[in-house]
Amino acid sequence: MQEKIIEIANRIKELREVSDVTPEEISAQLDISVDTYLNYESAAADIPASMLHEIANYFKVDLSLLLTGESPRMNVFTVTRDGKGVSVERRSQYKYQALAEKFIGKKIEPFVVTAEPKEETPTLHSHPGQEFNYILEGSMILYIHNNEIVLNEGDSIYFDSNYPHAMRSLNNKPAKFLAVIL
Repeated sequence: MQEKIIEIANRIKELREVSDVTPEEISAQLDISVDTYLNYESAAADIPASMLHEIANYFKVDLSLLLTGESPRMNVFTVTRDGKGVSVERRSQYKYQALAEKFIGKKIEPFVVTAEPKEETPTLHSHPGQEFNYILEGSMILYIHNNEIVLNEGDSIYFDSNYPHAMRSLNNKPAKFLAVIL
């Protein structure tokens, strides 16, 4: 999986360079430090999926280009068979599976996310837009805006993702959920 992370980091760097954008310019736009951005670009730090989405939006490219190196081609529909979406393991706690990477001009980014059990509270992240999470399996706690919200199988939450947020599985079992980033 480290090889895939390096490939994504290389694509981001190449995209920045061909766009004639400095690390300082993009880090200011993403509201992160230059060091953090350069760590993403060098694969020295994990890039949250929401940050990948922001980077793709900044460069006006589809997230699929960053994930796979290919531009999407489908414009009427795309089918992703069970377990066949592009997998992205950005942090050891979360495993993302992109569900519509082949569709051109998506207005949303749907993922199936598996949150592995961890005892510590995860690092909070924010990104522009909104997010919808629907719990498919297990239970998790969502941290957002000084709230800790327990979600069980069948529960859902819709929230403003500009507020720092994170999630953690409960009961020492993975939690699997559908995440839709707008």
